This record gives sequence, C-alpha cells and structure tokens, in this order.
Amino acid sequence: MALTPRLDFRQTQAPVMTPQLQQAIKLLQLSNLELAAFVEGELEENPLLEREESLIGGDEAPAPAESASNDDGDAATLSDREELSSTEAPLDSDYTNVFPDDPFRPAGGAAPAARGDSDSLPGIDQTMASEVSLREHLTEQLDLSISDPTARMIGRALIDTLDDRGYLSASLEDLGEQLGCPPAQVEQVLMIVQGFEPTGVFARDLIECFSLQLAERDRLDPAMLKLLHNLDYLTQHDMPGLRRICEVDEEDMTEMLAELRTLDPKPAAAFDVGAVEYVTADVMMRAKQGGGWEIELNNDTLPRVLVNRAYYAEITTQAREKDEKAFVQEKYQSANWLVRALDQRARTILKVATEIIRQQDAFFRHGVSHLKPLVLADIAEAVKLHESTISRVTTNKYMATPRGLFELKYFFTTAINSSEGGDMHSAEAVRHKIKLLVDNESPKSILSDDKIVKILRDDGVEIARRTVAKYRDSLKIPSSVERRRMKRAAG
Repeated sequence: MALTPRLDFRQTQAPVMTPQLQQAIKLLQLSNLELAAFVEGELEENPLLEREESLIGGDEAPAPAESASNDDGDAATLSDREELSSTEAPLDSDYTNVFPDDPFRPAGGAAPAARGDSDSLPGIDQTMASEVSLREHLTEQLDLSISDPTARMIGRALIDTLDDRGYLSASLEDLGEQLGCPPAQVEQVLMIVQGFEPTGVFARDLIECFSLQLAERDRLDPAMLKLLHNLDYLTQHDMPGLRRICEVDEEDMTEMLAELRTLDPKPAAAFDVGAVEYVTADVMMRAKQGGGWEIELNNDTLPRVLVNRAYYAEITTQAREKDEKAFVQEKYQSANWLVRALDQRARTILKVATEIIRQQDAFFRHGVSHLKPLVLADIAEAVKLHESTISRVTTNKYMATPRGLFELKYFFTTAINSSEGGDMHSAEAVRHKIKLLVDNESPKSILSDDKIVKILRDDGVEIARRTVAKYRDSLKIPSSVERRRMKRAAG
C-alpha cells in the first residue's frame, strides 16, 4: 500500500482563550488595590474611558455613558481622586524639611498671602520634618565619634550590614576581607559603634544585644550572664534548673527575669517603620431586623468607569485615516469590555459570597464551633461555576461580618469524620475545641494529646492523636509537659 499525501478538512470544537477572556479571568483574582492600579493604567491608556465622577457634575454633562452596575445596585466604584487646581504650587517644588520664617509667606519667596487665607499656605506634610532613618541616626553618631577616615569607612560598612532588628548580618572576617583590613581592626571599630544609640545595635546575636543593654545599666553581673547563656531553660519553663545554674534564690531570679523583660530584642524597630497596610473588606454583611442577612459589595473600594460615548462620537467623525479609525474602534471595544468585565467581576464575587454565607449560616449565628466543612466544589456546584473560578474569586478577598473580618478562603476547611456516623466536622471547628479544652484545663490535671483524643471522640469527632498534635502545634500550644511546668511556675 503506497503512502501518498492528501488534504482533509476536519471540524472540531475546542475552547479558545482569547486575550480578553484571559484578562477577565485575571481580574477575578486581583485584590481591590491591584484592581484599582490596573484600572488606573487603563484610564491613562484609553482616552474613551472616564471615571464616573469626572463625567457628572460638570458644566456640560456629556451624553449618557455605560457604567459597571448590576441589578441589585452593586456597582463597581472607585474612590474619588482630587485634581490639582491651577492655584496650587508646581509639582517640582521641594518642601523637604522646610520651615518658613514667616508662617504667612509661601516657600520660594512669593508675596505673603492674606492672613486668614489658609489655602495658600504650605500644608503640614510639606513643612514637617521627615523621619530620621536608622542609617542616618547612626551615621551622625559615627561622624561625631570617629575622626579617622579608615575607621569611619569601616563604621559605615558596619552600618550597611545591619538588618531590620539592628543586628550585624555579616561576619567580621567577611567585612575585613571586603574592606582589605584585618578583622582585629574591624573589631576595634565595632566596640566603638556598639556604644551608639539605640543601645543594642551592632549585636551579633540576641545574647550580645541583651548584654550591651545590661552593661549600660551596670547590671551585667555573673548571674545575669549565666541567665543569658541559658535562655533555653526559660523557654522550657525549667525554673529550678535555671536557679541552680545561676546560683540564685527564687527572689533574685524573679528580679532578674523582670529586668530581662525590660530589654529590647529589636533595638532598630523604632526606625524605618513602613506604612501600615490595612485590609479592606470586599463584601459587607449585616443581620436584618426580620431575620436573614443583608449582603452587599463595598462600593467604596471598587473602581467605577464609564465609556464616554459623546467623545467617541466626536472623534469618530474626525478620524480620516484607516489607522486612526482602527485605533478609535479598538479603544472603544476595549473600554466596553472593561466595563462589562468589572460588572461581571462584581456580580461573581457577590454571588460566591452569598452562597458561602448561606452554607456557613450556623457559623455566623453560633460561632466557630459550628463551622461546616466546605470545599471549592461545593460552592462551584451551587453557583454553576468552575472550581478554578471560585478559587480566583476567594483569593485576597475579605468579608466584613458581625463576627469580624475574614478572608473568603477562611470558610473552606477540610472535613473530619464523625465517630457516630453523623455530619462531618470542620477542621477549624475541631481546632477551636482543642483550644477551649486546653484553656479550661485544671493546673492539677493537664490534658495530654491522648486525653484530648478521647474527649473529642466522646464528643463525636473521629480524630487521630497525630492530628491533635498537628492542630495543637498550629495553635502554638505547648505540649502537656511544657504546660505542666508553666502552670507550676505560675502557681
């Protein structure tokens, strides 16, 4: 049989991931901050996209525009952005650590403003002193303490090796090799800079950090030094053994531990403090007066964009070239797609959150002990979406509830079988039961892991001892031996 080439036509069906579909899927897993940044980029690139507030309230309102909203009134919204007025100072003005001599004279030598016109004065953020970093604070002390150029260079290298706690992150041998000087010379400079404020910086470990602080207070006696080198006894709550090593009585040990608690293990923590990041709820829920739950999106954190049809109609008539028409049409389609994608994202989040609340209703009414086992497939089947979509929707999304702020992922927990053949138990609920048992145990009757297993099985939870130990470790609960020592020491 001879082999000959030929052409065949076959008709098949296969899912196609268009660029717009890929982008819509990506929008689902973005947090509100990431979504706002994405929309901000689209607003800069697409002239047909406008914020809703920029099209409302003006002198000449344009033609009606499309908005991302749904039937329940849950629209994707974006917080207002203030625009600079023509009377504000130019963007290249530098007000770093500027304290004007005349409080009524703007910086830069301009004519004094009328007293009472506070809008023309520099704001407090423009005149307040900037925060001093740890490096600046230590460099200033270095310049005042050391005059030798070589020693200063070594001191600056030591400053650059400090980590967030204020500890040295490199060995003296490596620094000496890097700078081309013997380690003994680096050691000499280290002894000088270890006297800088805050006390404890330039330490190589926790023991040296505490030793520097105690030496400054003249409290680094032999007993305290033994205590610092045997902190593992303290973590094990072995007070009798620690007293024997330090050769002190119970009263002296109490005073030494009180002194130890006043020390700062991270002397650099007061410097270079980053901005505090707050979690913002994507979904809000509250109890209704007549029963049930009221669920809505947090519109203050979602972007609301519109397609400016008036501007589209204007530039369409002015486009003459083929490339110009293609550009306008492409931006118009992109703007329409983004509005629809934001609307679909908002609807999907609300739908998934509503189903989670419905299935975890007992948790919201009675607490974590009533949290039901739940997996992505349960929600996917209920809302007729794929599991991957549910996973994206619940990633980095938070819900404000009467019981606190929770990530949507929190409500998905594995199931633990019931010893009585009834409903399965949520792993989170079992962890909560273990915590309650340990919190309520008597100092004279510490519960071992085997005893906890027996109590849980009597309560209908089929669980293994290793699972109890794993859950106890995840809750940062010490073992029964360590808890017995702790409670004996406290008693």
